[in-house]
Amino acid sequence: MRRPLAALATTALALTLAACGGSDEDAAGSSAASSSGSSDAFPVSIENAFGTTEIPERPERVVTIGFNDADFVLALGGTLVGERELLGDYDATQRPWAAGQLPDEDIPTVGSEELNLEEIAALQPDLIVGVYSFIDQATYDQLSAIAPTLAQTDEYADGATPWQEQTLLTGRALGVEDEAQQLVDDVEGRFADAVEANPAFEGASVAVDLTGLGGSGHYLLGQDDLRTQFFSDLGFAVPETSAELSAERLDLLDADVLVENGYDQAALDADTVVSQLAVVTEDRTVLLGQYSSAVSAALGFGSPLSLPYLLDQLVDPLAAAADGDPATAVEQPQS
Repeated sequence: MRRPLAALATTALALTLAACGGSDEDAAGSSAASSSGSSDAFPVSIENAFGTTEIPERPERVVTIGFNDADFVLALGGTLVGERELLGDYDATQRPWAAGQLPDEDIPTVGSEELNLEEIAALQPDLIVGVYSFIDQATYDQLSAIAPTLAQTDEYADGATPWQEQTLLTGRALGVEDEAQQLVDDVEGRFADAVEANPAFEGASVAVDLTGLGGSGHYLLGQDDLRTQFFSDLGFAVPETSAELSAERLDLLDADVLVENGYDQAALDADTVVSQLAVVTEDRTVLLGQYSSAVSAALGFGSPLSLPYLLDQLVDPLAAAADGDPATAVEQPQS
């Protein structure tokens, strides 16, 4: 499976604009992953944006159709028999945060930009999971004719379901609610430790920039995009909505801290406008690297497996960027 970091970013841009118009890492995944679920939890009914997901018994063959849902199923010990093929620069079969959960054999794929309903049906799933899938009612109806389908709820915009809620939804569907809650508690504990150790994070503004998008090549992520939830969970202030930036409004990137997704140092130096912003010249910028990097991919997954990895990679660079002292060097993450 390959993560569509650049391609998915373009898709997410269009979807977001439309919406706006209208080591603890192993511990985080191991306890839940060891559970086989309980048949006593079933049948289960879960309301979603398109209807009700009725799951009669504990799922044993799960297909994920969302862009990060496989991580959630793996973290909770589900049996993954198929997933969406995610084309892009990052080879997600090698993602380090899920090394203990990914099977040795490649997981069959069920389409990339477009889902292949025939391939999904051929895998004979008893549950389809697509909380982060951007599907519509018609697609949901087609999938539900194959197997019970867990989609996003109507509480959040497409692509903005908090990872906590996504974990708990997936846990209910798999019959491991207690394990899902424990997993959430464990990861939230990691965030709480980071916040306590870094009081400068609280209320500091952060600009999370997707590069290579729009006319100016810059797209500012807001609270309506799951990739900012990592930073808000650390206490940073995030813009309310995502926005494509014109060349005249790149000043909106000049926050207390700038996070560049898709840029390494060479790419930043070559950007003659952004490289001159105070947030860059005063060394308050964290670079996630090109879209082929594991750090950039981990932010896109935003899962209870990838978030502890991100904390390990980014807390120290963010602390150096947020301390207000230009003399503090930011050691950029390596992946």
